[in-house]
Amino acid sequence: MTYRTSLTALALALAGLVAHPSSAGATADAGPSASATANPGPSSGVSSVQWKSCPAYSDEVIRSLRVTEEQIPAFRTLMKRLECGTVSVPLNHRDPGGRKIDIAVTRLAATDEAHRLGATAVLPGGPGNSGYLDPILRAVLKNEEMAKLNERYDIIGFDPRGVGYSTKVACPVSPVGPQEPGTLTKEAARKIYDAQVAANQKCGHSDPAFLGQLTTGNVAKDLDLVRTALGERTLNLLGFSWGTYLGMVYRSQFPEHTGRAFLDSVAPPWTRFDEHVKDSAEAAERDFGRMAAWLARRDENYGLGATARQVREEVAKLVRAYDKSPKTYTDLQRPIDGSAVADLAKLNSTEWARAGKALAELRTATGTTAPPTVKEVFGAPMGTPVPGAPETLNMTMNLAVGCNEDSSRAGFDTAWRAYQQLVKRHPATGRSWGLGVMCPGWPLPVQQATLKRGSGSLVLAGHLYEFMSVYDWTLQTRRAIGGTVYTVADDVHVSTTRVPECAADVVRYFETGRIGRGCEGSAIPS
Repeated sequence: MTYRTSLTALALALAGLVAHPSSAGATADAGPSASATANPGPSSGVSSVQWKSCPAYSDEVIRSLRVTEEQIPAFRTLMKRLECGTVSVPLNHRDPGGRKIDIAVTRLAATDEAHRLGATAVLPGGPGNSGYLDPILRAVLKNEEMAKLNERYDIIGFDPRGVGYSTKVACPVSPVGPQEPGTLTKEAARKIYDAQVAANQKCGHSDPAFLGQLTTGNVAKDLDLVRTALGERTLNLLGFSWGTYLGMVYRSQFPEHTGRAFLDSVAPPWTRFDEHVKDSAEAAERDFGRMAAWLARRDENYGLGATARQVREEVAKLVRAYDKSPKTYTDLQRPIDGSAVADLAKLNSTEWARAGKALAELRTATGTTAPPTVKEVFGAPMGTPVPGAPETLNMTMNLAVGCNEDSSRAGFDTAWRAYQQLVKRHPATGRSWGLGVMCPGWPLPVQQATLKRGSGSLVLAGHLYEFMSVYDWTLQTRRAIGGTVYTVADDVHVSTTRVPECAADVVRYFETGRIGRGCEGSAIPS
C-alpha cells in the first residue's frame, strides 16, 4: 500500500529539474557507513535472536507471492540461505519489564563477507505489510542490479508488530458490505459513516492494551532492539511507502544507530488522513491529464477524443453516466458505476493502454457480460488465501496504526462536504475516493511521533507524478528532516528498485554514499 490503504502543481513546475538525471552524483554522506565496523555482541541483558528453521513453502505458495515460474528455483535456493528467528520486545516500551511480544526477523547474509559493509533493513509498506521475505522478494529476486546489494550487505527483513509471523491480534475492519452502486447520496454516505464508526469502536475496544501499542514509534523501537539483537552498531534503511515514514521515525529516535537511508515513495511528515486524501486526489486528477494527452494522441485506437480536453470531458461524462445508470454484469462481482470509471482514470502509466481500451469499451457496452478489457481489469476475484501462505497484509494493524496516529477523525458533516468538493474539483478521478473516512469513532487516543532534523545520510526518492505518495510530500519531508531528493520521473508507486537503471543508483548509494539527481523510472508505453 499502499500508504494508508488508499493513497501538485509544484511537482509539475519542478519536472524540468530532473527529467534528465545529472551524471554528476550528489554526495549524500561524507564518509563510509558506520555499519562497516565489525559486529559487536548484543548489550548485556538485551534479547538476542532466537534462530529457528525457516518456513517451508509449496510451489503454489511461492507463486502466490508473485514469484514467476522461472524464479521458483532461485527462490528455493535463497530460502536455504535465509536465516529466520524472533526477537522478544516489550509490548509497551514504557514498561520494559511488562508483557513481551515476538518480532519475526530474517537475515540474508552478505555473500562477500570479506568486504561486508553492514546490514540494511528493508522497511515494508502498509502499515500492515509483511517484510519477512523482503530480503528475497524486495532485493535479490527483484533484478540483477538489486541482487548486488546482498554482496556487501546483510539484508534484514521483519514483520512489524501486529503482522504475519510476529505477535498479532485480529478484529473486524470491514465496516460495510457491498455498497449500492451509483451516485453516492447523503443518506447512503451517512450509513457508510455510521457503519465505520461502529466497526472502529468494536475493533478499538476488542483489545485496547495491544491495539493501543500499534504505532510507528513502537515499530521503530522494536527495530532498534532487533538491531541490538543482531549485534549491529547501526542499521542502514531501505524503506518503501509507509516504510519511509517508519524510516523517518527510526532516524529521529535513533540517529546514532542509523546508517545510510534510502526511502522510496516518500510519505508526508504528518499523519492526517483527511489531508492525505485531499493531496492524493489532487495528484490523481493531475496525472489523469497526462493519460488524457496520451490517449488523445492515439485517438484512432481509443476514440475518446483528439485532444486532452476532449478526453477529459468524455471520461467525466462516463463517470456521470455510469453513476446514473450502473451496470451489473453476470461475469463480474463488482457493478460498474462511476467509481469504477474513475478507478480506470487513476491507473498509472504502465496501465494506460488497458485503461484506454476499457474506457472505450464502456462507451458502447451492451449485453449482460462485461467487455473483455473491463473484465480483465475488474474481474480478478480476491480469492481465498493459499494454504500455508504467509500473511502479506494485516488489516487490523493497518487500521490501528492509521487511526492511532490520525488526528483528523472527521465528523460526518465535514466528511460529506469534503467528498462533495472532491467530486466537483476532480471530475474524472474524484468519484473513486468514496467518502474518504477511516478513523471516526476510533476510541483510542491519538499518538503521533516527533520527527527531528538530522545530519546523517538520507535519500528521499519522490515520484514526480504519482498520487499514492505525492511528490510534494518528498519536498515537505526534506524541509522537515533534511536529506537529498532523488526524483523519479514516473507515476508508479515504489518503482525505483524495480527499474534496473534506478536500482543501480540505489545499490551504488549504499556502497558509496553518493547519489545522482534521479532517474527516468518506469517507461511510458509507446
